[in-house]
Parts: sequence; structure tokens; C-alpha cells
Amino acid sequence: MTSQVKHSKYIKIKPKEYQEWAAKVLDYEQYDYPKDLDKVTKLIHKNLDLELCPKKFKEKNQGNPLLGIKSNPMLGHCYHTTQALYYFFRDANLKAMSASCDVAGSHWWCEDVDGNIIDITQDQYLSVGTKPPHDKGKKTKWYGWRNRVHARSLVLMNKVQPSSKLYREQYLEKPKKSY
Repeated sequence: MTSQVKHSKYIKIKPKEYQEWAAKVLDYEQYDYPKDLDKVTKLIHKNLDLELCPKKFKEKNQGNPLLGIKSNPMLGHCYHTTQALYYFFRDANLKAMSASCDVAGSHWWCEDVDGNIIDITQDQYLSVGTKPPHDKGKKTKWYGWRNRVHARSLVLMNKVQPSSKLYREQYLEKPKKSY
């Protein structure tokens, strides 16, 4: 099924009033959950790179033997991989889950309607001999204003599904604040 997800840009017109003026948009095909879960997981893992990793995790992600830092290739990728997985299986009604942790500050994964945990970056914990914080997890809204999809997640989804279309729409010139 063809779907669309977008990261909208807003301008504050006056207190409590915002106007959308542009968006990064991704047109993509949904996958079938649970049938395509292994396929999508492998595609996401194959397309992870340091460009997608938040700056604060890059050194630990790639490692630094001179400083005695072992590489942890999944570290820093849980949010955008979870968000990509959530949207690829949008019709499966997955829940976004998160919990605080010692490894990265917080961790994200999905849970299906039967309570099955879908954590495609749990190796960031297993590789350092600890467990992911699933036992502390809570259903969570996405980070950011208006819970919109992150641009990094759109880029990952576009890499995973090259037939998808990632583009920018501009609805009007960026308005000036008028309050």
C-alpha cells in the first residue's frame, strides 16, 4: 500500500497559532507485518551509516582503538530505525516504546498489538554485555514538536526503499513572525 509521511515546517504567526509553510515528504510503499519484518530489519541494518548517527554517539558507534573505545555499530540508531520501522508497518498499529538507560540515555523500540517486542538495535546492549531496558518501557510519543517524523528517519526510509520518493514541498514563502 502506498503511504506518505512528512516532516512539516511551521512558522509561529501569533501565540498558539502556527502555519505550515514547507515539508520534506516521502511517498513510499508499506510492508506487510509480520511477514516482511526480517526483510525490513536487514534492509534497515544494511543502510545504517555514521551520517544517520547523532553526533554525540558517533565516536562510540565507530569506536576508537587509541582511546580504548570498542565499536558499537547500533549505538545511536534506535530512534530513527524505530521510527522507520513504525512507518514501514504503519497499518500494523505498532506502538513506539522508550525507556531511560545507562548505555545511551534513552532507548526506543516498537511493540506489536500482541505485546511482542520489536527491537532492531538491541545489539547495542547485547554487545556490551547488558540487556535493553524493555522492562522499563512505556508507550511514547515521538520526539519533537507535534510528534512529526524526523528528517533523519525519512532519509533512512528512502535509503531502505530506493523506489520511494523523497522531496520538498513549499506551500508559501517563509512567513515573518507577526506578533
